[in-house]
Amino acid sequence: MKKIGFLSFGHWSDHPSYQARTAGDTLLQSIDLAVAAEEIGLDGAYFRVHHFARQLASPFPLLSAIGAKTSKIEIGTGVIDMRYENPLYMVEDAGAADLISGGRLQLGISRGSPEQVIEGWRHFGYAPEEGRNDADMGRQKALEFLERLEGEGFAEPNPNPMFPNPPGLLRLEPYSEGLRDRIWWGAASNATAVWAAENGMYLQSSTLKFDENGKPFHIQQAEQIRLYKEAWKKAGHSREPRVSVSRSIFALMNDQDRMYFGQQGKGSDNFGYIEPTQRAVFGRGYAAEPDQLIKELSEDEAIREADIVLLTIPNTLGVDYNLHVLSAILEHVAPGLGWR
Repeated sequence: MKKIGFLSFGHWSDHPSYQARTAGDTLLQSIDLAVAAEEIGLDGAYFRVHHFARQLASPFPLLSAIGAKTSKIEIGTGVIDMRYENPLYMVEDAGAADLISGGRLQLGISRGSPEQVIEGWRHFGYAPEEGRNDADMGRQKALEFLERLEGEGFAEPNPNPMFPNPPGLLRLEPYSEGLRDRIWWGAASNATAVWAAENGMYLQSSTLKFDENGKPFHIQQAEQIRLYKEAWKKAGHSREPRVSVSRSIFALMNDQDRMYFGQQGKGSDNFGYIEPTQRAVFGRGYAAEPDQLIKELSEDEAIREADIVLLTIPNTLGVDYNLHVLSAILEHVAPGLGWR
């Protein structure tokens, strides 16, 4: 068995072929899709977070709304850029969203990816400490976020408070027990995957990772996952590790599917630069009739190593079409791979 979720980038644009033309369209359709996805048996609804872009940004209002309208599906992010975050305020937002959902939040965080603007985190009032870079800052904030999620008191109470305080140092509220154990780290390298394991975070690995040996993407990603699992075991955590990978997978069931995605399955891995000095490998997409998809996906080593597959969806095509895309995988592909 393997869990299956969707991952939405939450794009919108005033384009005649788009169903999501405004931010409001995207937000409301995201809620509707999560509700419908739960009804057909999908396991997770995950959302990207990008600033300064016509995409989903502040995730907690959306996660809370989905949590209030669903009852079983896991709700998460992939990923929140910690360079932009106030870790303490984020603890409060996350705690509230998790309590609303009944403990179903699965928060993916990371040091961040290439941005729409130059050093966008500076506009949010943040800058690295002397001698450190923005990646260091993102990881430092992540560790502070994890520490405060533990729920231990750390703030000296006012001797004359407006409301009575419990004894001792005060923690952030609302506190959601167990949320600390449901934080994921989006790792682009083997080293940061190991770091995530050492710090008790689950692993999210996307369709891109830093190229560390020139091998095909799925093999490099599988190696990353194995290193993560080894580091998790070595760290001695009492929980079992969890790993998700994201993929663009489309079962070609009709002419509309073939029109939209028929060429995607003919692609291959690509190597390129997402940063001036950092070579990366971009994984291929999958698009074919169900029998062929089953054959191709069974050869993907990283999918075999993962617990959860997140299907990246074309959210601009609307709720009904995306529900068709997800249903086709659940009904015609997943059983043949032993995922269901």
